[in-house]
Amino acid sequence: MKKHIYTIAIVVLLSLGACNKQLDIKPTGTIDQTLAIRTNDDVQSTLVGTYNSMGDADLYGGGVFFEPDLLATQEIIDWNGTFQDLTQMVNQRIVNSNAFVQDNWLAAYVVINQANNVLANLKLATNDDEKSRWEGEAKFLRGLVYFDLVRLYGKAWTDGDPGTNLGVPIVLTPTTKADESAKVPRATVRQTYDQAIKDLTDAKALLPEDNSFYANKYAAQAILARLYLQQGEYEKARDEADDVISSQVYGLNDKYEDEFPSKSKTHFDNTIEDIFAIQVTQQLGTNALNTYYASAGNAGRGDIRVKDEFLAEFEPGDVRGEFYTITSVNRTMKFNNQYGNIHVIRLAELYLIRAEANNRLGTVVGDSPVNDINALKVRAHLAPVADVTLDDILMERRHELAFEGGFFLHDAKRLQQDVGPLPYNSPKLVFPIPLREILANPNLQQNEGY
Repeated sequence: MKKHIYTIAIVVLLSLGACNKQLDIKPTGTIDQTLAIRTNDDVQSTLVGTYNSMGDADLYGGGVFFEPDLLATQEIIDWNGTFQDLTQMVNQRIVNSNAFVQDNWLAAYVVINQANNVLANLKLATNDDEKSRWEGEAKFLRGLVYFDLVRLYGKAWTDGDPGTNLGVPIVLTPTTKADESAKVPRATVRQTYDQAIKDLTDAKALLPEDNSFYANKYAAQAILARLYLQQGEYEKARDEADDVISSQVYGLNDKYEDEFPSKSKTHFDNTIEDIFAIQVTQQLGTNALNTYYASAGNAGRGDIRVKDEFLAEFEPGDVRGEFYTITSVNRTMKFNNQYGNIHVIRLAELYLIRAEANNRLGTVVGDSPVNDINALKVRAHLAPVADVTLDDILMERRHELAFEGGFFLHDAKRLQQDVGPLPYNSPKLVFPIPLREILANPNLQQNEGY
């Protein structure tokens, strides 16, 4: 088990060398966690270490995506795994000592603490452009983590009053020791969303348009579009998505399968469609999606199998419905590469956000919903359609983004749809606050039902 309790999660700093090529990311040493950040290089190393922590298997290395899907896919997948704590998720019977829930929380607050250390030491930056960029990157990472934390550990935005429902603790300064100041109570869902929006909006203003594979302005806008859609703020979601699409910095891959390269077990650079992705190489990172979705022949455990009923939803000829290994069991081929980058957000999702928002608002900002949907349909080898309904758009979203981002759960909650046998607002669909955190911090209040 990992070391724990976020209240004493003193920052772990990893100094990494970086250059323009992704395969040149490699560890070059460590900074003792008891030492203060003293130089410009220390700030940069802390920031790069924050990216490294984002790739933890419990966070954007996969856990933050496949765990919510396990809660919501009883009619879509068969679980064949032996990890009992993940079986609890599949059975929608999580206990407050669940190890994966605990480690997800810990990993998130490690990232938050590292980002806070960067922000607290920006005065050490010797270059104004770097200072602004580092601030933007740290706020992007912190804002993204708070958004996903509140979706997992708090009630949905559409479930009751976000102004009184509890979210997660908001910590904006470095935590260096376990004392009373570290025992932060939970903020409300609204306050947590507001903090994520502030961080991402600041990042949008501070970040450059081009920042190699690190977060840039468009990554901040893309996550804002996803966040606003979750809130039902359709105009804001549409406009952020349209800005990214209209920039023409990104494009749809000609072939759907090109977004998920799986030739041998080697690292591939980001594709033209990737707006923000976690870099995974033989030297750095873990692709937990590969671990659970891929077969043993592709370095996985093969724990998650896709039901025939889900594949039957796809139209004949849809390459997305054919992107499965169909033998005695069905497996998605999206995660066959052990060293494949993990797509945090890609351009296809923004086409879907813009289409849905325009459809709901009766507007045609950027392009019409039917044109946005046809862009994805044609790529999937389907004939273009003359018109689309909201249900058509939501089905297209389901097929395009399946298994990538916890969308089965998060979309069901925002759309107020049943999740297997449970209603969207069941307390069983919210992660418990980990028991060990409550024992360490009596100011934390447990979620309903635990």
